[in-house]
Amino acid sequence: MPPNPTAAERPTDLDLIPELHHVGVQTADLDNCLGWYREFFGCRPNWTLDTFSDLTLSRLPGITRLTELAVAGLRFHLFERAGHDDVLPGGNTRQFQHICLATGSAEELRAWRDRWIHLYDSGRYTFAGEEQPTDIVTDADGVQSCYVLDVNGLEFEFAYVPPGGDR
Repeated sequence: MPPNPTAAERPTDLDLIPELHHVGVQTADLDNCLGWYREFFGCRPNWTLDTFSDLTLSRLPGITRLTELAVAGLRFHLFERAGHDDVLPGGNTRQFQHICLATGSAEELRAWRDRWIHLYDSGRYTFAGEEQPTDIVTDADGVQSCYVLDVNGLEFEFAYVPPGGDR
């Protein structure tokens, strides 16, 4: 075996299958973000931290608070950092471009889009931008989807894959 084998060359008897644990979201206004995620997704807080390991402090300088929110099997780690850069996500920067969440029906897809519009129009939350949800589109396979932005400008796709769909 070579001195520095690649992952594919390393022997293992383990089936390495990752499972999503949480989505980390950095924000400039944790209270605003917490309120929106609680109301939009129906999340409930699990725990909050305000002291951090040396590793966390070295990776996220200025972190002040972190709260885990959860709904069903989906967890969000929302955290606030001092000296936050107010540049909006998007453009051609290296980042996760969006997270796709599946809906159980076309009606649920419309309901998610309508909930976003209702919360935006309520004026209860400060959004990083003014971009509205996309229209719901249907692709050639019958998959329906739309895109919305959270209060920080991070993109979520909601998608309905009809029964028998292969995605």
